[in-house]
Amino acid sequence: MVRRVWLSHSMGVEITRFLRLVDALPDAAHEESDRYTSFSVRGRRFGYLWPRTATVGLKQTLSEQLALVAERPEVFEVQFTAGGFGWVVVHLDGIDLDELSELVLEAWRLSAPEDLLADAPTPDRLAAA
Repeated sequence: MVRRVWLSHSMGVEITRFLRLVDALPDAAHEESDRYTSFSVRGRRFGYLWPRTATVGLKQTLSEQLALVAERPEVFEVQFTAGGFGWVVVHLDGIDLDELSELVLEAWRLSAPEDLLADAPTPDRLAAA
């Protein structure tokens, strides 16, 4: 994943907008529980949403997880590590749509089977969805 520096004056993504990003991903599925919604692609989890706190958890590489948290600890938190991946909590009020689109797409890519990757949207196409 290419790291970009985000200098947007328009910060914050609404939950409904985040859900549109996820819905635009091939074969993305939602599973509701009392406290959160989880997101998967063909049974492999790539994200979570906690509406009460307006935060999402996204699968990332370990190095990306650490870089995000070190760069902006007010926006990103370490959630957990598992299977060689670092999950990161994202505060939706501190991120812009372009950056969130890139992180959501990367989380999906890390879980998607090979046959879906050829048809993956670009971050820009995802943000426009």
